[in-house]
Amino acid sequence: MFVNNDVKNAMAMEERHVIKLSDPDHPVILSTEDLHVYYGKKEALFEGDLEFASNQITALIGPSGSGKSTYLRSLNRMNDRIATVTGKIMYRGVDINQPSIDVYEMRRRVGMVFQRPNPFAKSIYDNIAFALRLRGVTGKHKLDEIVETSLKQAALWDQVKDDLNKSALALSGGQAQRLCIARAIAIKPDILLLDEPASALDPVSTGQLEDTLLSLKEHYTIIIVTHNMQQAARISEYTAFFNQGRVLEYDTTSHIFTNPSVQVTSDYVSGNFG
Repeated sequence: MFVNNDVKNAMAMEERHVIKLSDPDHPVILSTEDLHVYYGKKEALFEGDLEFASNQITALIGPSGSGKSTYLRSLNRMNDRIATVTGKIMYRGVDINQPSIDVYEMRRRVGMVFQRPNPFAKSIYDNIAFALRLRGVTGKHKLDEIVETSLKQAALWDQVKDDLNKSALALSGGQAQRLCIARAIAIKPDILLLDEPASALDPVSTGQLEDTLLSLKEHYTIIIVTHNMQQAARISEYTAFFNQGRVLEYDTTSHIFTNPSVQVTSDYVSGNFG
């Protein structure tokens, strides 16, 4: 949903609530400043200032077309070929939205898992080892070690350890999504971005995925787009509410779901939106 000037002017008059993080145990690892995203001349995101705490899970929620996936994809420059992204994306003090940035190296540090599982048409083992080999990891012992560690972190090892040479395409949806997570974390990113990772999964697989994410935050900073309010409430420490191309409210998840500061947020999380 693109935002016209009338809507932008009206929303500019609304109250907006966005916190600044202050947690010495979980310092800010990523932030955006004055972020705008344009598809041609259409402005899809015109107000995206957020900070993300290390080793915490942040949920991005909001109605369809509100800009949350557009925002998420901007964080590791997945929008580069289809949109114009202006503003700063600060990762450990470096603006990774600058033209001089090595995008491929940056994506090693800011990994992404997409809405639908997309395993390669390769073995389970080679789904993980493929990118490692491209990066110069060739020793079998080292590859074996990383594959096992990644699958264990993604809570998939026990289910596939005897089938590593079988096609990844034979995995169930939930297993395939956890394989994609294992593939992403094998190259040891700092940050893991997930765009509706459970949308195609059944409730049991969704629960397994959530358990996996809760265990992964010990090692990674996780930012997840979700339409599932219960999921956001269950797994995230912070929640940002997007509406019509802007971050309207950002706070601790408990505050967003029990005492939001903006009426539109309250309407959305209570199911009275629209």
